[in-house]
Amino acid sequence: MSEAEPNDTTALEHWSFLLILATVSVLLVWVTWPFVGPLMWATLAAIMFQPLYKWSLIKTRGRRNPAAALSLVIIFVAVLLPALWLGSVVVNEAIKLINELQANPIDVRAVIDDVYAMLPEPVQRFAADNGFSNFATIQDRLQEILGESAGIIASEAISIGSGALGFFLSFAIGLYVLFFLLRDGSRIGETLVHSAPLDREIAERLAERFLGIVRAVIKGSGVVGVVQGTIGGIVLAIAGVPSSLLLGVMMAILALIPAVGTALVWVPAGIWLIVIGEVWQGVFVLGAGAIIISSVDNVLRPILVGRDTGIPDWIILVTTLGGISLAGFSGIVLGPLVAGMFLASWSILQELRAEDEESLERYRMRVGVDGRARSDEELEQLERLSDSEAAKALQTQDG
Repeated sequence: MSEAEPNDTTALEHWSFLLILATVSVLLVWVTWPFVGPLMWATLAAIMFQPLYKWSLIKTRGRRNPAAALSLVIIFVAVLLPALWLGSVVVNEAIKLINELQANPIDVRAVIDDVYAMLPEPVQRFAADNGFSNFATIQDRLQEILGESAGIIASEAISIGSGALGFFLSFAIGLYVLFFLLRDGSRIGETLVHSAPLDREIAERLAERFLGIVRAVIKGSGVVGVVQGTIGGIVLAIAGVPSSLLLGVMMAILALIPAVGTALVWVPAGIWLIVIGEVWQGVFVLGAGAIIISSVDNVLRPILVGRDTGIPDWIILVTTLGGISLAGFSGIVLGPLVAGMFLASWSILQELRAEDEESLERYRMRVGVDGRARSDEELEQLERLSDSEAAKALQTQDG
C-alpha cells in the first residue's frame, strides 16, 4: 500500500465533515427561521445590555444565574413594559383615527381648493394654463388611497389581534433566549471567533466591527429616534394636532431613515395646520421641526456613537428600505447591520492589503545590478555614490 492513500482518505474525511457541518447549519437555520425575529432582537439586546449584566454580576457577587435574572427583570420593567404600554396606546389611537376617518372623510377637494386659493396669481394662471386646476381626478384618486390605507391598517390590526398567541409566544422565547445570552454571551462570542474558519486576527476584527455597528445602529439611531419622536409628539400636541402620540411614534420609527426621516410627518402636519387657517400653529410646527427636531440627530449622534459610524447615509437609506421590504419591522435594524458588516469586511480586506504591501516594501529582497542582495545601508551608499558620479559627469560635460 502506498503512503499517499492515508492522505487521500484524510482529505475525503475532512471534506465530508465540512459538508455535514454545512448541512446541519443550514437545517438549524431552517428549523429556527419562524423565530428569527425574536432571536435577532434577543441577540441585539444581550449585546446592548452587557454593561447592565456586568453591574448585576458585581451586585450578586459573581453568581451568573442571579445576575442574568436581575438584568432580565430590570430590562422587563424599565424597557419592555413601557414599550408594551405605549404600543397598546398607539394601536388604540390608530383604531380611533381610522374610525373617525371612516365616519368623517376628509374633503380633499376643499383642502386643495384652499391651497390653490393661497397661491400667488401667476402660479394660479400657470396651473390653469397647464390643466392643473382640475382637481376632480386628483380628489378621486386621493380618496381611493385613503380608503385603501384605512383598509390596510384595519386588516393589520385584526391580524395582530388574531395572532396574539403567536406574539406572546415569540415574546416569551425572546426573553428566555435573552436570559442565556446575557449569562453566556461573552463565552459564546469567544467560541464563535475561535471556531470560525477564518484567520484569528480577521475573526477578531470582524467581531469588533460587528459590536461597533450594533452600538451605532441601536444606541445611536434608536436613542436618536426616540428623542426625535418624543420632541415631535410634544410639538404636535402643543400645536393641537390630533393623534399627536401616534404621529410621534411614527416620527421615532421614521427617524431611522436618513435624509427624510421625521420630516415626512412634521412637514405635512405644519402645512395642514396652515391650510385649515391655524397659521401660527403651522409655522410653529415647521419652525420647530426645522430647527429643533432636525438638529437632534446632529447633536446626539456624535455624543452616542462618535462622529463617524462608517456607513454613509445613502447606504443606510437604501438598506433600511430594503430590509423593511424583506423582513418587515426587523428590517429597520437588519438592513443597516448587513450594510455595516459588508463595509467592515471590505475595509478589513483593504487594511490587510495595505499591511501586506507595507511588509513587502519593508522586507523584500533588495538586489543590485550585480545580482547580489544588498542591505538598505548598502543601497543608500550606492545611491549617494551614483549621485556624486552623475554630478562629476555633468561638470565634465560643461567643461
